[in-house]
Amino acid sequence: MIERVHEHIISELGSNTRTDTIFVLTAIILNLITLAVNSGIASGEPSATSTIVMFAFVALIIVINFVAEIGLIRGRLMRKKLLTGLLKMYKDEGVEGYYDQSLLSDYRTRYNLFMLTVLFTGLMAIVIPFVIR
Repeated sequence: MIERVHEHIISELGSNTRTDTIFVLTAIILNLITLAVNSGIASGEPSATSTIVMFAFVALIIVINFVAEIGLIRGRLMRKKLLTGLLKMYKDEGVEGYYDQSLLSDYRTRYNLFMLTVLFTGLMAIVIPFVIR
């Protein structure tokens, strides 16, 4: 039974990683596309329509980045819970020495870097077009 629990935790960690990757890539790609679109709009002739479109894209950036950040926070918490359970299982089985517990803080740092990257590209996608305008 313990082997099945181990397989399940490892499977959940894999799903967690894939989901986090989707959140990060989607947010960054959307931020860069929106940066390009809004920069193109900003470099054109100013009009009420172009301003409304720019603000609509800003709203989209805010929502997508908010969802990505919440997803990454939840992913970080889930990974910590799964790894804590895995470490407990390893301790119970007497093999805890093979998994360095410092990896938990390394994962936290990695998540913080992902979240910073998403936030920074989102901020640039909002600020740069309005500076161009």
